Amino acid sequence: MADTFVPLISSGIAGPIGVVHLPRLWQKVSLEEKGKLASGYPGVGTGFDAMTLAALGLEEQVVRDYIKQNKPTYPEFEAWVKKNAKSLKREAIEKHNAAVCGYDHDGETRKGILSACGIDDDAAAPKDAVNLNNLDDWYEFHQAVLK
Repeated sequence: MADTFVPLISSGIAGPIGVVHLPRLWQKVSLEEKGKLASGYPGVGTGFDAMTLAALGLEEQVVRDYIKQNKPTYPEFEAWVKKNAKSLKREAIEKHNAAVCGYDHDGETRKGILSACGIDDDAAAPKDAVNLNNLDDWYEFHQAVLK
């Protein structure tokens, strides 16, 4: 078994309450709190992680503390989020989900990911961050575990 893990839950995945990226955030913070998050991955970063916390009205340190102290399953984490989020209105969730799913990486980031994965940067190549991040995760997983 590996000592560290590349997070493989996509930012485009939502749990039962319908918030995209929340399962990935839970996985990354859970791995980081156990010292098992692969190098180069922040437990809570400034992109989708920060967007998700802001959309829900959750403080980063409070989330980290809850996960560290309780080591929740994902359903337990969602139950906690339902009790502690300042905003779980359908409209706010839909706005957040659209922002995550509609976000495009800058050209340099896109080209770097596509190049590492051996994919031509043409009209068929993904432009959105969710799919590019998936490709990046799968590449990093391959390098760390399968190569």
